[in-house]
Amino acid sequence: MDEIYSRGAACLAAVTVVVAMAATSARTQSQSRPRLERIPDKLVVLTFDDSKASHYTVVRPLLKKYGFGATFFITEGFTFRTNKEDYLTWDQISELHRDGFEIGNHTRDHMGASKENLPRLKEQVEAINEQFAAHGIPRAVSFAYPGNAIDPGALTILEALGFRFARRGGAPEYPYEEGNGVAYEPGRDHPLLLPSAGDARPVWTLENLKRATSQAKNGRIAVLQFHGEPDVEHPWVHTPRERFEEYMKYLHDEGFKVIAVRDLARYVDWRQKPDDPWKVIEQRKRE
Repeated sequence: MDEIYSRGAACLAAVTVVVAMAATSARTQSQSRPRLERIPDKLVVLTFDDSKASHYTVVRPLLKKYGFGATFFITEGFTFRTNKEDYLTWDQISELHRDGFEIGNHTRDHMGASKENLPRLKEQVEAINEQFAAHGIPRAVSFAYPGNAIDPGALTILEALGFRFARRGGAPEYPYEEGNGVAYEPGRDHPLLLPSAGDARPVWTLENLKRATSQAKNGRIAVLQFHGEPDVEHPWVHTPRERFEEYMKYLHDEGFKVIAVRDLARYVDWRQKPDDPWKVIEQRKRE
């Protein structure tokens, strides 16, 4: 009888230990998960591509005036190194960082993440990260695809490089030329394939911006993409200064909450990714 009791006690002790370990593991996992805020309606992410000088002279004062967050995606491509009339200096980029804006990575040479370029993608990204380090800017956690060129193999590379989020354009759900797009749907969209709800064009009016931002509801987030204000070197993505001022005033007056890409981590667990990153894109194309 004593032997049976002893064995029973030992089993009970073992079960107790297992249960305790499971409870501890569950608590640890719960504590490691971020406490996410509810996604409010009218949540907008502002992004600016290509290191344009107007990001400092035109965009920066307006964002500071309205208290908006934003991400500036930096590249040394095009004529960045020689044309300081149209492109930012590294001192200006550093100041944007000190202002509290996010500085994201757009590759050194504005190189698309196409299949043939994948062997060079890490080098292109790290070249910009090295410049960040040299100028007191943190390593980027947000990436934007140059030219909206995306090969599926890029996602694994970007993840290994420490990116939490990566923004694409409105294509393929909408033609590139229109600048239209869909809102980001957390849980359906892969965090390394954030769609642009709007990619501003010179023919855009306030109605185009309203179309893009009206999608920011019911758990969806409108990501906006801009280039230069103005953009002399790339007129097909140019936004007139007065039109940009109108857009920012509208966002402010209508009570939109405007954040940087990195700030999505307050609302979205970037570690959670759909099994098939392309499924939602194909579904939208068929709708």
